[in-house]
Amino acid sequence: MTSKEARDTFIKYFAARGHRIVKSSPVIPQDDPTLLFTNAGMNQFKDIFLGKRERPYPRATSCQKCIRVSGKHNDLEEVGIDGHHHTFFEMLGNWSFGDYFKEEAIRFAWELITEVYQLPKDRIYASVFTDDIESERIWSKFLPNNRILKFGMKHNFWEMGDTGPCGPCTEMHYDRGEDFGRIEDGCFINSGCERFVELWNIVFMQYFRDEDGNLLDLPMKNVDTGLGFERLVAILQNGKTNYDTDIFLPIIRRIEELSGIEYTEKTAMPFRVISDHIRMLAFSIADGGIPSNDGRGYVIRRILRRAARYSRMLDVKEPILYRLIPKLTELIGDIYPELQQREQHITDVIKSEEEQFNETLDRGLDIFKKLANKAEENGSRTIWGEDVFRLYDTYGFPVDLTQIMADEKGLIVDMQGFNREMEKQRARAREASSFEVTHTLTSDWKTVKETDTHSVFVGYEKVAVEANVVKYGQDGEFYLLVLDRTPFYPTSGGQASDRGWITGKEMRFSVEEAFRDGETIIHKGKLISGDIEENVVAKIDVNRRIATARNHTATHLLQAALRELLGEHCHQSGSLVEPERLRFDFSHSKPLTDEELLEVERLVNDSILSDIPVDIYECPYEEAMEKGAMALFSEKYDEIVRVVEVPGVSRELCGGTHINRTGEIGMFIIISETGIASGIRRIEAITGTSALEYIQHQRNIMSEILSSLNCPKEKVLDRIESLLEQIKGLKREKEQLALTASSANITKIIENAPQVENSRLIVHRFNEMTRDVLFKQLDIIKSNLPSGIAVLFSKTADDKVAIIAYVTEDLRLKHSISAKDIVVEIANVVSGSGGGRDDIAQAGGKDIDKIDDAVEEAKRLLARLMVR
Repeated sequence: MTSKEARDTFIKYFAARGHRIVKSSPVIPQDDPTLLFTNAGMNQFKDIFLGKRERPYPRATSCQKCIRVSGKHNDLEEVGIDGHHHTFFEMLGNWSFGDYFKEEAIRFAWELITEVYQLPKDRIYASVFTDDIESERIWSKFLPNNRILKFGMKHNFWEMGDTGPCGPCTEMHYDRGEDFGRIEDGCFINSGCERFVELWNIVFMQYFRDEDGNLLDLPMKNVDTGLGFERLVAILQNGKTNYDTDIFLPIIRRIEELSGIEYTEKTAMPFRVISDHIRMLAFSIADGGIPSNDGRGYVIRRILRRAARYSRMLDVKEPILYRLIPKLTELIGDIYPELQQREQHITDVIKSEEEQFNETLDRGLDIFKKLANKAEENGSRTIWGEDVFRLYDTYGFPVDLTQIMADEKGLIVDMQGFNREMEKQRARAREASSFEVTHTLTSDWKTVKETDTHSVFVGYEKVAVEANVVKYGQDGEFYLLVLDRTPFYPTSGGQASDRGWITGKEMRFSVEEAFRDGETIIHKGKLISGDIEENVVAKIDVNRRIATARNHTATHLLQAALRELLGEHCHQSGSLVEPERLRFDFSHSKPLTDEELLEVERLVNDSILSDIPVDIYECPYEEAMEKGAMALFSEKYDEIVRVVEVPGVSRELCGGTHINRTGEIGMFIIISETGIASGIRRIEAITGTSALEYIQHQRNIMSEILSSLNCPKEKVLDRIESLLEQIKGLKREKEQLALTASSANITKIIENAPQVENSRLIVHRFNEMTRDVLFKQLDIIKSNLPSGIAVLFSKTADDKVAIIAYVTEDLRLKHSISAKDIVVEIANVVSGSGGGRDDIAQAGGKDIDKIDDAVEEAKRLLARLMVR
C-alpha cells in the first residue's frame, strides 16, 4: 500500500462513519499564540475541549501537519539517530465531542488496523491506564490478556496542563519481530527498543483536574486520537525504518544524486536528518514562517543550519537543501497545495539562508578545528565557553553544531562558561535597551461612579457620545480617565488610537492617547480647565479618525496586492497605521524591484479608483476561515470575529476603523521598501492629503533643481550626468594628491611600528580617504613588509569607518593568524562587519566616534595574537 493510499484509507474509513473531514491547520498556529508550532492533531480542537467554543459537529477526522522541535514535545535530538522520530510528521486522528466514547473508539481502531490495513492480529498489543478497567474489558474482546498491559500516569494518562481536561489513554503497539530485539533481553512495550512501535494513542478526556489536583467528572466526555502516519506506512511497506518508505526514499535518492554518495546503513544519519528537516522547513515556510533570530524564526533557522551542517558530512559544500524542494513538491504537492503555490518562495528563502550560512560554516569550521587542536594539544580536551561564545556571537555558529562536532572528536564543551558569557551579553543588552513605555499611576484611582469598569466601545457607530466618568487617576502630568462608554478607538492591532476631547460643564480634557488595560479603555491626556466631572461628552478628532481609516483600509489593499503579485507566502508580520502614514511588514525573501513596486502601487490605486464599498460584518471564526479570510498568526480570536472585506480584493479579520468606500482613500504612494530582518520586508506608504502634499513637495523640489541647474526639464538628466563626471574627475585628482602626500610617510610608519620576533605590527589611522586609496597605501606597505601585520583605518567621505588588514605568509603559517578574524573582531568596536581572506580582509563600521577605540583594540589584539 502506498503512503497516499494509507492516508486516504484512514480518512475515508472515518468519513463513512459520520466523521466530518477537517482540513489540516497550518503548522504556524493561526489562533493560538501559546504555541510555536502545531504539534498535535488536537490543537485546532483545543478550544472545544476547553469549552470555549461550540462544537460544530459531533465527530471529526483529519490528517494534521505537525512539528515537534522545542519544549516538552521535542523530538529534534532523536532525529537521524533512530528510525522513527521526526521534526515534521503527519498525525492521523479521529475525534468525538461528547458523542461516542471508549467502546466505539477502541473498536474503530481495532477494525481499521486489523481488517482494513490487515495488520496481523497476533502482532498487536494494547496498553491501558492501571485504573481503567473499562478499556481493559473492551480490549479483552479482541486480545488475549497477556497482550493487554497496564501502565501508570507516565505512559497512559494524558493531561493538557496542570489544570484542565485530562483522562486515561490506551495505546496500540505493533510487534515488528525478533529481528528488532528479544523479549528475553528486556525489549518490550515502553522499553525504548526498536521492536515494539507505539502506533496509535487514544485519549479519553473524562476528567477535569482542578487547582487542588482533584479529578472531577466532565459532563461531556471526549475522544482524542493520534495515529503516527510515518510509522504506519513503515509497517505497511515493511520498511526497516520510517525512512525506508515512499515518504522519504524519493528525497533520499535525490540527495544521493546531489552528493554522489550512496545511502547505506553506514551513511544513513545525514540522509535521514536532511530528508526529515527539509520537510519541516518547507511546511513551516509555506505556512508563513521565516528564519530569524528569535521565536519560531530562530527554530526554523536552527533546523536549516543543522541540515546544512549534515550536508557537509556528505562532502557537499555547495547549497543543496533548496534543490530538494521540487522533489518534495512532486511527492505531496497534490495533497498539500500550499507547497505548489509557494514553491518558489520556499526555494528562495532556503537558498538565501544556505548561502549566508555556508560562509559562516566555512569560517566556523576553520576556527573550530584550531580550537579542537588546541584542546587536544594542551591535554584539557575541553573547548572553553569563551571560545564557544565567540563562535556563536561573532560567526553565528550554532552551539548545538559545536557540541556535535566536539562529540565526534571526543571533546568536552564548557557549556557553563558559554552560559556565563550569554548572560553577560543579555545584561549588556538590558543596559543598552530603550525603556519600555508604561503607564504608572502616581496617585490611587478615584472612583466617581460605582459601575462595571469594562468600557463599552461605541466608536464604530459614533464619533461623539454622552458618558459617565467611572474613575480617574494621575500619571505624572497626565490624567487617566475611564468612561462607561467611549467612541475613542484604543491603540490596537497596529492602529494608533484616536485623539479628541472629553468635556463637561466646566471641564475640558484633551485626550492624547487611548489604550486598553484588559477590557477597560483608559484615556490619557491633560486637564486643560475645570475639574473632573461625572457627566461628560466624549468626542474624537474626526479628521484624524478619517485619515487613520484611509491608511488602515489601504494596508488591507496593499497586502492583497503583494499576495497577488508576489505570491501567497506574503503574510503580515507587523504594521503601523497612523493618520500621516502607514507601515507594513511582510514575509518575502528578497527586495522588491522598481518594477514590482510600481505594479504594487498600480494595483492598490486601481482598487481605489474602482470606489468599491467596504463591507464590515461579524460571523463565526470558522466561517470566516472557510471563506478565506486573512488572520494574524500571533492573534487569538474569539468565536465571533469582525471581518473587513473589500469584495473581490481583500478579506481580513480586523478590529480597526475603516472608510466606507475605497475611493475615499484618494491616492496611494509607496515612500520606501526596505529589509528589516532576514526574510522580512517593510513598505512605508502614504494616502489622501499626505499623498497630495508629497507630490506637491516633489514638484517644488524639481522646480528648485531646474532653477539651480539653469536648464529645461527635458535636459536635466544630461546636465546632472555632466556634473557627476566633473565631480569624479575632481575626486580622482584629490585622491592622487592624498596618495602622494601620505606615501612619503609610509617608510616612517613601518619603521615606527613595534617589532616582535622580527615582525612589524603596524596599526595606523589615516585622515579621510576612500577605500581605494587606503588599499593603495596598503600595497606600498606590503612591498616593504617582509614579515608582519598591518591594520589600517580611515574615515570615509560619508562619515563611516574603513578598515583593512594584511598578514604576511610566515605569520599565517606559524601563528595561524587570519586577517579576516582581525577585521571581524575590530569591526565590532565601530558597530560594523567585515570579511575577506586569511591574507587580506576589509571591514566597515557605522560608529565613527569609536574609530580611536578600534585603533587601540587593534594594537591590543595584535599583541595577543603574536604570543599565542
